[in-house]
Amino acid sequence: MKKTFLNTARLLVGILFIFSGLIKANDPLGLSYKMQEFFEVWNMPALDAYTLGFSVIMIVFEILAGVAVILGWRMRLFAWLLLLLIIFFSFLTGYAVISGKIRECGCFGNCIPLQAMGSFIKDLILLVLISILFIYRKDIHTTFSNNNSLLVLSFTIIISFSVQWYALRYLPLVDCLPFKKGASILEKMKPPPGAIPDSTVINFVYEKNHKTMEYTADKLPADLDSSYTFIKRYDKLIRKGNAEPEIKDFSLISASGNDSTQQILDRRGYQLMLISRSFPQTNPHWNKVFILLYTLAKSKNIPVSLVTSNRPDAVAYLDANALSNSIPVFGCDATAVKTAARVDPSLYLLKRGTILDKWSYANFEIAIPILSELPVQ
Repeated sequence: MKKTFLNTARLLVGILFIFSGLIKANDPLGLSYKMQEFFEVWNMPALDAYTLGFSVIMIVFEILAGVAVILGWRMRLFAWLLLLLIIFFSFLTGYAVISGKIRECGCFGNCIPLQAMGSFIKDLILLVLISILFIYRKDIHTTFSNNNSLLVLSFTIIISFSVQWYALRYLPLVDCLPFKKGASILEKMKPPPGAIPDSTVINFVYEKNHKTMEYTADKLPADLDSSYTFIKRYDKLIRKGNAEPEIKDFSLISASGNDSTQQILDRRGYQLMLISRSFPQTNPHWNKVFILLYTLAKSKNIPVSLVTSNRPDAVAYLDANALSNSIPVFGCDATAVKTAARVDPSLYLLKRGTILDKWSYANFEIAIPILSELPVQ
């Protein structure tokens, strides 16, 4: 009975760790950004530069630990490592629940978004299962030979790194972001149909006799007069709704400061949009292919624009390539750009705000034959 229970617990823990790790491996930058969110809350911005490295290593270890526990390989070691890891995860999700400062913990990436409470409950269940495995770790033995186990674990490490390498260079294998192929950006910027807005109540704050008091609009004191000093008015959230759009803060701001989002996204015909977080070089290695794509687009009267959260560097790049008078630059919120350009930069082919296709800098060449087949506008 005990053996059956331990094997079942091992299988559940292993599958959950592998599944969670593979989903995050599909988008390691997503976990990196989530780490930055925690570091920002903890006032530790100096660690932001290391989050991608942390993310890659953590994902590899999560998948490796899941495979190791299923194999039952060296459970005296991995039981300790799993216990420490799940305690750490439980701390993060518990902090998110208690503080209310982080809504989603990124446990299953963007493909299966879990609210903080759901993630915390999941981690508590895993903590119980892993604690049992830890207590009986000496009773768990592998049925595989040491060489076969090492072969499987080595293959696991290679796969874990390979999936992440591909995602970081060529975009995620499975696109779970709102800017995925076939999505209408304009529609994604609207609240979902049937969404329930936030329920709020107006609160008034007054001071009287050196005491601060709050009142709702329907419960203001009958003797409200000059003896009350008005402090502030604010909207207090009573019930959280679900009226948030999938795409937020994707506003295209022109050089003159105008919001051109509707005008650009609702433009008739095809258009190319280069989206980038930064331009560390004025002559990047993808430059020749992009110039070729721009020339091809120009010959077909297909407009090309550049969207970035770093306007000065973008302008410097265009100036260095004599494109400053040919390609307009639109500023955009840094978080929205990070979501849209998971690989920096990314090139979008749009039609009336719908994403027909997109490519990372590493495969801009694929866009050449696709663009060549488009009609002249």
